[in-house]
Amino acid sequence: MPATSRTAALRRGLAAAAALPLLIGALASCGYGSKATQDEKKVAAEGEKLSAGQVRLGYFPNLTHATALVGDQEGIIQKELGGTELKVSTFNAGPSEIEALNAESIDIGFIGPSPAINGYVKSRGENLRIIGGSASGGVKLVVNPEKIKSLDDLKGKRIATPQHGNTQDVAFLHWIKDRGWEVDAESGKGDVSVVRTENKVAPDAYKSGSIDGAWVPEPTASKLVSEGAKVLLDESSLWPDKKFVITNIIVSQRFLKAHPDVVEAVLRGSVKTNAWINANPEKAKASANARLKALTGKPLGDKVIDPAWPSIRFTDDPLAATLQAQADHAVAAGLLEKPDLKGIYDLKPLNKVLKAEGRPGVADAGLGVK
Repeated sequence: MPATSRTAALRRGLAAAAALPLLIGALASCGYGSKATQDEKKVAAEGEKLSAGQVRLGYFPNLTHATALVGDQEGIIQKELGGTELKVSTFNAGPSEIEALNAESIDIGFIGPSPAINGYVKSRGENLRIIGGSASGGVKLVVNPEKIKSLDDLKGKRIATPQHGNTQDVAFLHWIKDRGWEVDAESGKGDVSVVRTENKVAPDAYKSGSIDGAWVPEPTASKLVSEGAKVLLDESSLWPDKKFVITNIIVSQRFLKAHPDVVEAVLRGSVKTNAWINANPEKAKASANARLKALTGKPLGDKVIDPAWPSIRFTDDPLAATLQAQADHAVAAGLLEKPDLKGIYDLKPLNKVLKAEGRPGVADAGLGVK
């Protein structure tokens, strides 16, 4: 082959090679399917690393943490991180996740409002910040319809909450107090017996008759309904605009200070995940269930996930005013001394991400860092 032909061929080969990464990137960005392909994850992993080689993310295998479930399952968060590795850990209770954050075993976490408040207060405001919202709603009071036909019938009955002092425990104790009934917050004894029961145990406790109902998040509420329970109250009906925070995104202050670019990348992934969930509810429901199957070995059945999914709203807004209200409820119930929550939020990174997306910022209800 003449030298000029060889040179032309070489140039064509180099041009094709240069175009290949662009083509792969374009294919990887053509929307999210039911599961991110290995090629898509590989493309993300080969991207430019941010200031940290790895970020450790914690969340619960719960539908109220579906932003994390879907963002992980679809590779949306990893895509925003580029070459920075996303390492995931799962937890079954807020205190254990806060312990992991304090021990620097995780850097960022999805968590309920009560553990976030407790973690912030116990560390005197030094261990975490809330940097974004994730979900609202998804909490119901479900009861045995043969024993309880109205809210008044709860008096004298045994009602489960997931854990002493957790978000649903606080909500139920506050609701009891509002009705003028008395319950000792520590023991759970009183006009209603508050039985602290892990979510995974609650269905068996209901079947055995050891509890008469439960104030619980999804999917536990719908699992109980599948066992014959009836929804007596949706907690969202007790809140203005039917919105209240159920899941926040928190970060260790150390990690936020050292790696703001990584924190922004995770928040971009969360914002894009919520947008995809809200635009594709059926695909998102299937994606969350696929991730639950991978984590627990078993997906949720249609009788559980179908009624559970619509009761959860996915939002980037942390609904800060409702966090303050929940803290006030915990104080009124005797579970918490009046806390100073000023500085618990740092929404500057989230609002930067939202602005880049052409969306309005969110408020911290006066509880943000100065």
